[in-house]
Amino acid sequence: METRRRILQAGLDLAWEQIAFETTLEDVATKADVSVKTVLRHFGSRDGLDAALEQFALEEIGEERAAPAGDAAAAVHAIFTHYERRGDGVLKLLGQELFDDTFRQRMDLGRRLHREQIAELFAPQLAERPRADHEALIDLLVVATDVYTWKLLRRDRGLDRPTAEQRVRQLIAGILTGHNKGA
Repeated sequence: METRRRILQAGLDLAWEQIAFETTLEDVATKADVSVKTVLRHFGSRDGLDAALEQFALEEIGEERAAPAGDAAAAVHAIFTHYERRGDGVLKLLGQELFDDTFRQRMDLGRRLHREQIAELFAPQLAERPRADHEALIDLLVVATDVYTWKLLRRDRGLDRPTAEQRVRQLIAGILTGHNKGA
């Protein structure tokens, strides 16, 4: 099990570091300090490794982004922790979806999971509003917590993390307060 986990971690690390088209089984094996034969013994093929990596990534990302429902500050902090660790890699992956249907499908899954997580994290706030407003509020909260919002604040503007997190919390508060007023 330890060897399998080491291979998965190596593959995931490489996925965040470089363009996937450039990553070979040899790269994964070298980073995991095993042979290609060992990788194939555990996963059967490149496709088998890719499928296992997708599941592994989803579990790891879910743990990174976990926060109590209704706690906007904790949600923003958890999402920023994830983006600080993986945001640049996510942006690379998003660029690859333009050229590869497999990546587009993975990014579509990521977008769907992000939306579902935001709906769960803000369920208490949503419950206080009319059901008809939920989809619009979720749309706005998804935008406020999107990787591109993080990129604009942290990479493009160069804000430090506490300031960027505060801006996103303010944006969320504005969304929730403004929507209550029918804005």
